[in-house]
Amino acid sequence: MLAFDLPPKGLENAEFVAQRLSESTEGEGVSETVTVEWNGRPLHVGVIDMPLRDVYYNPATHRIRAQRDHNPELARGLKSDPWSVESQEYLDRLLKGRPASPDETDPDFEALMESLRSVEQQEPGLMTHEGILVNGNTRAAALRQLGRTSIRVGVLPRSFTWDDINAVELTLQLRPDKRRDYSYINRLIAMEEQELMGRADTDIARDFHIQLRTFRQERWILGVIRDMIQRSTTPEGAQLSLADFEGHQENLKELQRNYEKVRASSQEQAERVKENRIAAILLDFAKTKTRFIGEDFQGNYLEESLPSLFEATGSSATSPAAIAIPGLAVTVAPPADPVVRARAVTDQILRARATWSSRSMPDTVREAARHEIIDARKGMRRALDAAERDDRLRKVRQTTAERLDDARAAIDQSVSDLVQALGSNSLDEASFDSALLRVRGSLAKLARQASRGVTTRGEGVSWLIKASED
Repeated sequence: MLAFDLPPKGLENAEFVAQRLSESTEGEGVSETVTVEWNGRPLHVGVIDMPLRDVYYNPATHRIRAQRDHNPELARGLKSDPWSVESQEYLDRLLKGRPASPDETDPDFEALMESLRSVEQQEPGLMTHEGILVNGNTRAAALRQLGRTSIRVGVLPRSFTWDDINAVELTLQLRPDKRRDYSYINRLIAMEEQELMGRADTDIARDFHIQLRTFRQERWILGVIRDMIQRSTTPEGAQLSLADFEGHQENLKELQRNYEKVRASSQEQAERVKENRIAAILLDFAKTKTRFIGEDFQGNYLEESLPSLFEATGSSATSPAAIAIPGLAVTVAPPADPVVRARAVTDQILRARATWSSRSMPDTVREAARHEIIDARKGMRRALDAAERDDRLRKVRQTTAERLDDARAAIDQSVSDLVQALGSNSLDEASFDSALLRVRGSLAKLARQASRGVTTRGEGVSWLIKASED
């Protein structure tokens, strides 16, 4: 759980806020309040106008938790001194940016600005007595950009701790009527945080309005992402960030579903397929392409399409020793060689992506990494195209036989219907005879095509051709 010291103007803000709250309750008329949920019960807090120059963006906000590491240098400053001008300006930029590309302005932010430009602030934000925004960080950024001087905010009790602040913020952001949800990765982080606090899986799933199996799927996905980030670290210090995985939600969900399906028959195959799919995701292929990565993808397609990458990793990828199980005097076998090779290829792509994304790397190094990614993407596309083509051919072959099976089932049903019709003397003999002639015509066309194209004539094909000649 993130926690920070009070901001420089914290005590001064607290005195100002106390005075404003006192004036609102002592003045004529009904003072404005806003209701928030805290510890499962409603909490009514007073609303005041707060000068924007005196409020602070919340460095612990879940809205941009995944984007904090976008700029490693500024992220370190944010951690050591979140209230400095530089850190607050960094938070301002992140709040305005797209989750997957923080340097670009988010269209949702522009829409919020347009709304605030034409209509005054409808719903108050929320802050502490010290001026730390708990809810309304993005609105404050928009109001500042519009040149406004104040923001309407509800004020939390002075006794609130950082744990209380985080709990209230999460409750507000998870309301179904929120216009702007957390980004995908920030939701995953919020779930993880709740689990680390010791909350039950079922309670977290309920609060996030998802099923329990979806919660477990999301926790698996975040674990895989954190593993990829760790594996992306280069000797020079480049590393991917959580924000680099925004925009891959559906691909990551399908990765987990496919992994569980394959794992039911083989753990090693599941690991190999997982590594192959991760590599394709890192190379920005959509799930409509990555779904063609199956158990035979690496051996039949990928190694042939990326020979240089597999050769380069093959010489350096050494199989690990047997794995000891802590607390037991037993070991389990290490991953099979295809899994080791798959991981080595994925690691190389991970490090190339991290180098390319790093601002601290020399331009020549970044350019070399970019070319490495381009070459890997070309090879992956060749492999995926070949796998997709073969899958399409398999489906055509299967469809022919499946349709004949459907026809056979329909004929079997017709036998039963015929028996009942004969028993009740209700058979339309003319219609029955016409239908048989249509079946004979269809079988004759099928036989002609089979005689032209089927090279190995089995018993069934031979029967069909002979029957059509009679």
